[in-house]
Amino acid sequence: MSIPKKPSASSSPVSDKNSAALKPETEIPTDAPIHIEFPIVGIGASAGGLAAMEAFFSGMPAAEDSNIAFVIVQHLDPNHKSILSELIRRYTRMDVFEVEDGMTVRPNCAYVIPPGYDMALHDGSLQLLEPTKPRGMRLPIDFFFSSLAQDQHQRAIGVILSGTGSDGTLGLRAIKGEGGIVMVQTPSSTEFDGMPRSALATGLVDYQLPAAEMPVKLIAYTEHAFGRTQIFSDFPLEKDENTMRKIFVLLRTHTGHDFSKYKPSTIHRRIERRMAVHEIEALVGYVKFLQQNSIEVEALFQELLIGVTRFFRDSDAFQVLEDKVIPALFANKPPGSVIRIWTAGCSTGEEAYSLAILLVEHIESLKQNFTIRLFATDIDPRAIAYARAGVYPARIIDDLNPDRLSRFFIAESKNSAYRIHKNVRDLLVFSEQNVIKDPPFSKLDLITCRNMLIYMSADLQKTLIPLFHYSLNPSGWLFLGTSEGVGEFGELFAVTDRKAKIYRRKDDGLTQQRLPLDCFLSPLTNRQPQVKATNKLARGSLREVTERALLSEVIALGALVNTQGDILYLHGHTGKFLELPPGETGINNVLKMAREGLRRELTTALYKSGKTKITVVYNGLNVGTNDQFSTVNLTVRPLATSPDALPLFLVILQEAPKKPEQRDPQNADGSNLPPTKNTDSRITELKEELRVKEEYLHSTNEELEMSSEELKSSNEEMQSVSEEMQSANEELETSREELQSINEELATVNNELQKKVTDLSRANNDMNNLLAGTGIGTVFLDHQLRILRFTPAASTIINLIISDIGRPVSHIASNLVDYTDLADDVQNVLDTLTAKQIEVKTIAGFNYNLRIQPYRTLDNVIEGAVISFVDITEIVKTREELLKANDLLRLAVVVVRDSNDAITLQDLQGRILAWNPGAEKLYGWSETDALKMNVRDRVPETLREEALAKLEQLSSAEVLESYRTQRLTKTGENLNVSIISTALINDTGKMYAIATTERLITVG
Repeated sequence: MSIPKKPSASSSPVSDKNSAALKPETEIPTDAPIHIEFPIVGIGASAGGLAAMEAFFSGMPAAEDSNIAFVIVQHLDPNHKSILSELIRRYTRMDVFEVEDGMTVRPNCAYVIPPGYDMALHDGSLQLLEPTKPRGMRLPIDFFFSSLAQDQHQRAIGVILSGTGSDGTLGLRAIKGEGGIVMVQTPSSTEFDGMPRSALATGLVDYQLPAAEMPVKLIAYTEHAFGRTQIFSDFPLEKDENTMRKIFVLLRTHTGHDFSKYKPSTIHRRIERRMAVHEIEALVGYVKFLQQNSIEVEALFQELLIGVTRFFRDSDAFQVLEDKVIPALFANKPPGSVIRIWTAGCSTGEEAYSLAILLVEHIESLKQNFTIRLFATDIDPRAIAYARAGVYPARIIDDLNPDRLSRFFIAESKNSAYRIHKNVRDLLVFSEQNVIKDPPFSKLDLITCRNMLIYMSADLQKTLIPLFHYSLNPSGWLFLGTSEGVGEFGELFAVTDRKAKIYRRKDDGLTQQRLPLDCFLSPLTNRQPQVKATNKLARGSLREVTERALLSEVIALGALVNTQGDILYLHGHTGKFLELPPGETGINNVLKMAREGLRRELTTALYKSGKTKITVVYNGLNVGTNDQFSTVNLTVRPLATSPDALPLFLVILQEAPKKPEQRDPQNADGSNLPPTKNTDSRITELKEELRVKEEYLHSTNEELEMSSEELKSSNEEMQSVSEEMQSANEELETSREELQSINEELATVNNELQKKVTDLSRANNDMNNLLAGTGIGTVFLDHQLRILRFTPAASTIINLIISDIGRPVSHIASNLVDYTDLADDVQNVLDTLTAKQIEVKTIAGFNYNLRIQPYRTLDNVIEGAVISFVDITEIVKTREELLKANDLLRLAVVVVRDSNDAITLQDLQGRILAWNPGAEKLYGWSETDALKMNVRDRVPETLREEALAKLEQLSSAEVLESYRTQRLTKTGENLNVSIISTALINDTGKMYAIATTERLITVG
């Protein structure tokens, strides 16, 4: 029965010993692992995934943080540096890191797998491992998803985007098995739909959305599932139980299966997840949703039946099974015996096929023939259909050693899958069965029921353990999961290996606990097997003895055969009618063993019964036995079996009483007279006709046997050719897988390079527009001074056109006046690596600053030279005008300094700004002292109001005519002077300073 499986206690797939550190693009803390209290989203993508991830992260809401961590796993070329993290940074405001070994996962951050590594999550930290598989066999998405499920359980979320192949499919099964959810990109919105379609085929996907719509739904789910208290805590227990009963009723009505006996914690957890997916708050609301939506009932049914399994799961337990149990199954059985095994809850068949592989290997080691009947059952029809197909994704290579993979599997070209070999597949019969209510198999040598009982209630376990005991042969074996046991039924089973959970059936006569056979033979009564407390032991034994005695009375001779007549079981002493043919016997066949007079009718009856499914009877057959004939009644009766089981037939031989001798009607007196001549003649003719037909049938049978031998020989030759072709096909498949992996990596690199080309094209356009917009003429040269490219402004200075690209710069005619050393100067710059700057002039009269400098790459490699022409015509004109102004200023300074008058300059606050030698001679203060003074310090106190009035008068006129006044000298003497004041005006027309010319007035 396929139900959620408990995670194995095996070691984590990550290992520090094999990990290798990488340098992150950005430094982040890598301290000790922290307790994760936020969901982690694993994003798997392959070819075409770059555009999908761009759409995904562009769809993230920008208003607030998501409190989610994202880990991106993509198929990357191990020999090419990835720029994926750089590209993703453009579409999200989250911090994006390329993973380094041991990096701790934090919320609202994105982590990108580096090239050439597998990655796993362990205790909230990312571990990098060197890949051990060839590049074509690696499945990094499955590897990470599985570790994510084991580490985070219900907080694990898987997202599968565009890509080829089936990587991620097994990983999402692990995530679903641990209570997480899965999102898949809508195939129609992908560039490559292989990975999304493979995931959707499992039927386990919760959301199917375009990449751009995923983030909003993802955030809504996480807020609903992890941002609140548990659903069931909001309701009284009585109300919860009543509501849960309604859910069980809906499930039973829709599917026919009753889940009320499963553990409540398991059921509640699965229902909570379905409610979170649909964002339903109340349990009552979910019941209404189920009533209105039958698709959701089916989805909940599948949610309850998720099976997480793999080949040789719990390898230590399977090793004990291989070493102890498998040899014991064959120990006391003669060659040709039948080994009957039942795998209950087989899920998708991996463990059932694992058991079959062990059986085949052991039979090959014994070099004897045995018949294997391995029944594998499950409640989930999808899982049974998957198991019947026997096709598994390439991820199984992690669970199988190379020898078993090559011997028992055939590589499939589609989706990089492996198909179980036919000789193993033919050993198993898969059928849908509810172990709770359907009849069990019987007379079994081994039952495996792993990781199913732990999800059932104690009452249900108490029912199933005695049922398994009933189904097993004496000393049969029971193989349970690592967390299961037989509980209180220790008197029914002996412990063989406590750690591997392998038990052996006890059968000690009076203390055996056997269930009544009618509990299992009437499934239509829908009764649950019950173990009665009183008189159960004696009742079971007496009934079996009675049935055996009645059987021996009713059917004296019988054989259980299949469609081909192979004998599976013989009852009674059949040597009178059946004998072994001479030569090698092999499998005993009832048609070959039938004596004279029985074979033809037996062949016909077996054929008719197999075709019509009805009982065929032949009475009064004369069968030759030891030189005499016996009259036998032959009955061939088909037996009812499950639809998937092989058809079986019961051959019954009953010796009929001899008929009384017929008297000749002409001898009514009863005298024993000789038969008439006509009668004798007729009998002779019939005998001759019968002899001819028997000879014909005999020859026909010989021809058929000869043809069969020839066909068998041809089949062996064809099988040999097929094996050779299979070997070649496997080699081609391996090459194809490697090529596919390389193609996916190249597609990823190509997408990254296309992005880079687009960025470079945009940057080149920006640079060209920038250079054209500045008007700077630029010419790029290589080492041979050949022109590589130039800006439009350069074509007016040097006569350049597009066809000049590639020509030496010395061949180009320039418009420069008196400058012919351009090529020599460029070569000198390349030789000395020293930039050179020259002012040049064109024929048109424009001036340029010519600058020659080496062209350096980002790696500081010289790849040529750059010539730039900066227009400085206006600067030259300004400079010339400034030179003229400077000459005039210089002349004015000379005049001022040579003047005998005192010339001063003061600002509007009276601070002295200039003081010529005439002022120093007239007033006694040096220029240094005067510049520290205010004009008020030179005006007598009685004349300060007059000086202020003159200043106000000057503000309305640019020049104040000469007026007489007095000024103080350094010694305090008052001098009579005449002053001419001039206002200095700026460009806005405002006065900003005052210049004065002061002359001493002599009294004479």
